[in-house]
Amino acid sequence: MTENSTVRSVTYDLLRSLRLTTVFGNPGSTEQTFLQEFPDDFTYVLALQEASAIAMADAFAQVTRRPALVNLHSSAGLGNSLGNLVAAYRGNTPLIVTSGQQHRELVIGEPYLGNRAATTMPEPWVKWSYEPARAQDVPEAFMRAYAVALQPPAGPVHLSIPMDDWNVPLAGFDRLRTVSDRVAPDTGRLRLFADRISASRSPALVFGPEVDRAGGWDAAVALAERLRAAVYGPPLPDRTSFPEDHPLFRGPLGMSVKTVSDRLTGHDLVIVIGAEVFRYYPYVPGDYLPAGTELLHITNDPSVAAYARMGDSILGDTRTAVELLVDLVADGAARTAPQPMPRPRLLPPAPSNPLTPPEVYAALSRVRPPDAVIVNESTSTMAQQVEWLPTVRSGSFFATASGGIGWGTPAAVGVALGDREGGVTRPVIGLIGDGSFQYSVQGIWTAAQHRLPIVYVVMRNHEYSILKSFAELEETPGVPGLDLPGLDIASLARGYGCRAAEVETAEDLEKEFTAALNAGTTTVIVVSTRPQKAML
Repeated sequence: MTENSTVRSVTYDLLRSLRLTTVFGNPGSTEQTFLQEFPDDFTYVLALQEASAIAMADAFAQVTRRPALVNLHSSAGLGNSLGNLVAAYRGNTPLIVTSGQQHRELVIGEPYLGNRAATTMPEPWVKWSYEPARAQDVPEAFMRAYAVALQPPAGPVHLSIPMDDWNVPLAGFDRLRTVSDRVAPDTGRLRLFADRISASRSPALVFGPEVDRAGGWDAAVALAERLRAAVYGPPLPDRTSFPEDHPLFRGPLGMSVKTVSDRLTGHDLVIVIGAEVFRYYPYVPGDYLPAGTELLHITNDPSVAAYARMGDSILGDTRTAVELLVDLVADGAARTAPQPMPRPRLLPPAPSNPLTPPEVYAALSRVRPPDAVIVNESTSTMAQQVEWLPTVRSGSFFATASGGIGWGTPAAVGVALGDREGGVTRPVIGLIGDGSFQYSVQGIWTAAQHRLPIVYVVMRNHEYSILKSFAELEETPGVPGLDLPGLDIASLARGYGCRAAEVETAEDLEKEFTAALNAGTTTVIVVSTRPQKAML
C-alpha cells in the first residue's frame, strides 16, 4: 500500500484506466469526500440542476461512444435527475451514475440527507443499482458498473456510496477488466431472414436509433440500395440512421397504429432494424400491419424484441447484422425502385408575421453549415424539421428517447463537449420550443461558461402547441395550463451569460444565425412563430 492510499485514490486510478475522467454533476455535501482535492487531469462539468447533468452526460457519452460518469447528491439530487435518467435508459446510453449516501454510522437512524431507498429509488430506469457492503468494495463496484453499463443493451447504472467510504485506507485494486460491447446475431437465422427478404416483391426498411449508435449508417445505405427498398423513419426517433435526402427515403412512419399501418400499405415485408416495433403515441386504432404484410425485426435488446406486437426477431448487434445481410440478400435490381418522395416544401405566398415553423426552417436551411448537428426538442414541428433540415450524416441528429421534455437544452451542451473532447469542430443547433426551454434553462449557463459553439433557436409560440394538438385529437377540450404568456426568454439567456437576439423575420433570423456561428460562444435566438398543429 502506498502512503495515504485510500478508497478514493484507488478509485480515481481506476477511473483513469477506464477513461472516465469527465464528471458531470451538481455537488452536494455527501459527495464532497469524493470530490475533495479534485485531480488536475479530471474535468468537472457543473450543471445547475441534476436533470441537466444527466442529459449532458447522456449526449456526451453518445458522441464519444464510451460511458460517462455522473455524480449526484443523495436522494434529493437523484430524484431531480430521474426524468432524464428515463431518457438515458430508453436511449441505451452507458452512464455510471453515483449518488452520495450519509455516513455509515448514521444510516440506521434515518439521518438528514440519508437515502432510505438508495438502491431501489432509480429503478426501473437503470440496469443495475448497488450500494457496496464495505468501503473496500467501492472500486470493484465501479468496475462492475462499467461492465454492466457498456454491455448490450447498454444503459445507465447506479452506485450509492456512503460519504465516509472514500477515506478508508485501501492498498489498491488490480482487477481491471475489459468487456465486449457487441453480440453477433445467429447467422443461421439471419440466412433465413435473408431468404425471406430476397423473395419479397416490395420490401420496406425501417432503420432505428440502434443502427446509428452502432456505427451502421453506411451499411444501412448499402443494404437499402442493394435491395432497392423503400426506407422509412421510425416513429419518434432519438437518432437518425439513414440519410433523409436519399432517393429511397420515404419519410417518417408517423406515431399511431393506424398511421404506421397506412404508411406501410403496399409492402409485403417490413424489416425493422434497430428500432422498437413500434413507438406508438397517441392511440388511434387500426390494423397493426396491413393485410398480407409480414415483419422481421433485428435488435440488440431482448426486451425490445419481446414486447414487439408482431413479427419474427433476431437478437444481435445491428451494424453486424446489416453488414452480413448486404452479402446474404439477393440483388434487387429486378425490383421497381420506389419513386422519390414528393418534397413540396410549401411556404406562404407572402412572409407571415409571426413566422410559420416552415418559414423558420426554410431560413435555417439556407444558412445551416453542412456539418452542423441538430438537437431537437421542438416537439410540434418535428415533421417540418425533417422536411426542411434533413439529417444527411451519421451522428448529426439527437432527440430525447423518453418522450419527456427538458432533455434537449442540456443535451446540446453534452454534444458540444463530446465534440471538443474528440477534437471535432462543428456547430450545434438546438431547436427548442419555448415551453421545453424552461424545463432545463439553467443548462445554457454551462454552455456559456465553456464557450460552446451552440446556437439555440427557440420558437416562441406562447403555448404548449404539442399538447393542444393532442387535446384536439383526444377530444379533450378545456385543458388548463397550455398557454405560456409573459416569458422573456432573451433576457433569461443574457442573465445566464449567453448572447441573445429576438427576431421577427426570416431575413433577421438568417443574419443573427450567421453571426452566432462566428461568435465563439453560445447564442440564444428567439423567433416569434405561429403555433403549429403537430402531425400525429
